[in-house]
Order: sequence, then C-alpha cells, then structure tokens
Amino acid sequence: MRRHIARAAATAAIAAALVFGSAISALACGGLVAPNGTITLTRTTTLAAYHNGIEHYLTSFDFSGKVGGSLGSITPLPGVPTKVIKGGDWTLQRLELEVNPPTLERTDFAAEAVPAAAPAQVLLRTQVDALNITVLKGGATAVGDWAREHGFFLPPDAPAVLDFYAQRSPIFMATKFNQKRADAQGITDGQSIPVHVVIPTPNPWVPLRILTLGQQPQSVVQADVFLLTDRDPAMLPQAIAPNGHSDQQGTILEKSGWASNSLMSDLRSDQRSKWIPDQPMWLSYLKINEPAADLTNDLAIDASGYGHPDPVAAGFAFPAIPPVPDGAVGARTIMWLGMGVAIVALFARRRISAWAVRTR
Repeated sequence: MRRHIARAAATAAIAAALVFGSAISALACGGLVAPNGTITLTRTTTLAAYHNGIEHYLTSFDFSGKVGGSLGSITPLPGVPTKVIKGGDWTLQRLELEVNPPTLERTDFAAEAVPAAAPAQVLLRTQVDALNITVLKGGATAVGDWAREHGFFLPPDAPAVLDFYAQRSPIFMATKFNQKRADAQGITDGQSIPVHVVIPTPNPWVPLRILTLGQQPQSVVQADVFLLTDRDPAMLPQAIAPNGHSDQQGTILEKSGWASNSLMSDLRSDQRSKWIPDQPMWLSYLKINEPAADLTNDLAIDASGYGHPDPVAAGFAFPAIPPVPDGAVGARTIMWLGMGVAIVALFARRRISAWAVRTR
C-alpha cells in the first residue's frame, strides 16, 4: 500500500495528533468555545502527517482574552480514533522554524450519518495533563446538546457548523481545559499540552471551517498548515501561489518540496515522535488567510499520488445516498416504481386506443 504523511487533520486509516502552543490554548484545531465569547481565536498552526493509512494530527492555536476554567473546543474528526495520547513537545515550533528561519533582527519563533434525534454516544474519555478529552459520535444536534450539558459555551453559528461536519463524519472530539488541574500541575502560559489522536482513515482531511466558529463574518481566520506525505499531494481547494504581499488572502502554498534531512531528524528526536517514518517525506506549507465569511470549506488531500482529492472531504459536495438495505424499499425506489407503472399504463392505454380504432 502506498504510504503517506500529511499535516494536521484528515481521513483514511489515520492517526491524528493535536499539539497546542500553550497550556491553556492546547485545545485542538477546532472551534474555540468560552463563556460569553470572552476568548477570540487569533491564529492556528497544524501538522497533518499521513503514512500507511494513519494520520498524525498536531495543532495549536493562539488566542486573545481572559482565560477561565470553561475554555474548551470542539474538533471534527474523520473517523474513530484508536487512541488519544500525549504528543511531542516542540514539533510545530520546529516546523515553523523550517519555513520562517530567524533573522538577525528576530530570533524568536514566530463515517456514516446518524439520526439527528439520537443522543451523542461517548466513544472515549481520557485526560492529557490539564485537558479533559471526550470523543463523541452523533449528529449536530446531539453533539451540541451534549456540549451544552457539559458546560461548553456554543455560539449562535454552532448548529450550522456542526451540521456541516456531521453530514460527512459523526465523530467529534470535545476538549475542556481544567484550570484546577493546571494549577496543581504547575502548568503556566507558554507551556504546551500536546495531544496525539490516532485515527484510521482513507485519506487526510484538514478541518478549516471549524475555525470560523463564533467568529464575526469580517474576522480574518489565520492558520499555518503543514503536510508531510510520502509524495507530492493533491489538494482541494487548490492552493494559490504566494504573490509576496503579506495581506494576500486565500489558501496559499508557501512551500512544497522534499523535507530536509535535518528537519526529519529533528522531528523524529522529539518526545513521543517514533511514529515519524525513517524515510524522505514531502513537506507542504500552506497559509490560511481568509475572512470567516469566505472560509466555508475544509482541505481535502489525496496522498496516494493519483491526484483526486475528495470534494466531499473538502465540503464541496454531499455524501452519496446510502444504498437501500436488502429487504427494504426506500422512498426513492417507490417513486421510480410509481413512475414506471404510470409509463407502462400510459403506453398500454395508447395501444388499446389504437387497436380500438383499427377494429371499428
């Protein structure tokens, strides 16, 4: 089987790993939720690594506002994770350093659908340092109800955004920051809480629209997306080339080529990063810089080399209607049968009328 490593979130037989920039902002590449909208998402950084049908998903975000114990996030997942564990400590920082090397002036580092009425099913619960993590299966309404019942603040656009994802995958990860546990563990701002989510999936998929959750339409969503794959991947939507202007908007492909040996060696040397293959990998670096009102899609990736990213994974199409089970007759089948009977009856009536005219 062809092998591939991609950026921070997607689908096939996949492993997704979430790495967060600070202890309090370590809440996944998802929709940031906090009481009364007191926290604003400012920038997201993500790595999606895809290899042997497994995606490793690492992500972090920066935010502004006063932190409280109710800070959390909702992250759509392409499938059911096999495990959720602590990830590497500085993988994302090293990737940022690779594409934004320091200068003399600056040395710092910049599934199937489920009935909406069914209650959300808890598939997995775990803790990673100060984070309480729950993996859920359910429709948009069910997941939203579960989130509200468990102290998550959901902005007005949550039903539409959750439904956008639930139509393609009913799996979500709810992450909640526990202030008391953070205090007890001595976790402070600037420390990271990396989370590694391992998910089998056919192809990588990076959720982007979820970043608009609770944002004003004119707010600009900014994200850095790193992909590591076995070969040059195809993406949908197709990224545009950089034009040299810092205010360029859209999905911009800043770098595409084989990762350096030093980068791969550094990534493998990070804590809990033995999953990174000991082989050359293709590095893609994309910048997302787009108003929330225009960011209505995700990033679909075809890491196979065939060049056919899935429009459903990108959010540009709806999943195919599932086949009718054996022994069951669906409404569509009945409609076509009814049309067939009507056509046969009309044809028979015309033949009878013609026969009657000839025999007069």
